[in-house]
Amino acid sequence: MDEETITIVSGLPRSGTSMMMEMLEKGGIEPLTDKVRGPDEDNPKGYYEYERVKELPEDTEWLEKAKGKSVKVLGELIKHIPEGYDYKVVFMERNLEEIIESQTKMLKRKGEDPDDISEKELRDTFKEYRKILKQQISSHLGMEVIYVSYNDIMSHPEPVIESISAFFDGELNTTEMLSVIDEDLYRNRLEMEE
Repeated sequence: MDEETITIVSGLPRSGTSMMMEMLEKGGIEPLTDKVRGPDEDNPKGYYEYERVKELPEDTEWLEKAKGKSVKVLGELIKHIPEGYDYKVVFMERNLEEIIESQTKMLKRKGEDPDDISEKELRDTFKEYRKILKQQISSHLGMEVIYVSYNDIMSHPEPVIESISAFFDGELNTTEMLSVIDEDLYRNRLEMEE
């Protein structure tokens, strides 16, 4: 792997970013993580987060540590990623109804009220938010991006994993990446189009 390039995994909440971090790790890209946020019922395999990312834009020194590694960046923080580095962005996408279902269940488990906002408002917000994130990525001079469908990974993983490997110049271990797919964790599957 290119030791100067920073791999960013991003997307909307509950879109499969933690799974992608694990897949890239198995594929050969070391994750930058501090394990502060451990596994729980919503993410039994862990979140693969690095707390200092949340300090963007004030703290950017950690980017030096991220060279040659992968790091998960919340969508809302993408706009704060500075230029001056080379980035490969793996942006996770997922059926919005599934995201809403998964997000609602997670909020309920945390004791929060998911009904503060209607599903239609949430869907419209997520749709607009995703559009803004894509615009931010495409306008960033140092970012090369691949958009990856969580739904496609879960239904037809091999061609999706091959395309991810091609994005990384064919240097990933696709067999190990495939071993990460766990049908049992696809708990909010909906048979519908966005």
